[in-house]
Amino acid sequence: METHTEGTLTLSGSVIAIGAFDGVHKGHQEVIRQTVRRSRMLGVPSLVYTFDPPPRYYFSGAQVLTPIEEKVSRIARLGVDHVVIARFDESYTKRSASSFVTELARLGPLCIHVGNDFQFGQNREGNVELLARHFPVQIIEPVHCPDGKTISSTRIRHLLSQGETQKTISLLGWQ
Repeated sequence: METHTEGTLTLSGSVIAIGAFDGVHKGHQEVIRQTVRRSRMLGVPSLVYTFDPPPRYYFSGAQVLTPIEEKVSRIARLGVDHVVIARFDESYTKRSASSFVTELARLGPLCIHVGNDFQFGQNREGNVELLARHFPVQIIEPVHCPDGKTISSTRIRHLLSQGETQKTISLLGWQ
């Protein structure tokens, strides 16, 4: 797997998963596996576009579940061809939605996988609908655990704060 900083990679075709992927938990793993499967079907590279630090850490100081090195290692184990790491800082938060769309276009997306609440650009001016005006987009539904609750980084942070280590390990899926 090759790792790139934002704006340094150009591809003629790809299937992209975009997200913070903090923890690379079971839900994230499913998004990434679908991305890898689709890329192989289409005969193009798979790519994960992620952020360091995660936006929730930048905006609200949320606990980071996986340092970037561990996140990249976990993503690599899922068979991804490329990872683009965007440095999420004050400068990045001022980036327009159209600038992000232009960067994505350089990656030749044949399909982009995101969650239904995906937003991007300064003041979250971009959303799934805007992205879909430019590229084929597949919304990946949340993954649930056996008790029916959605697996999310926020839930994992909450469980950690409650000392629920075993539940956290189960949701992360990295034994």
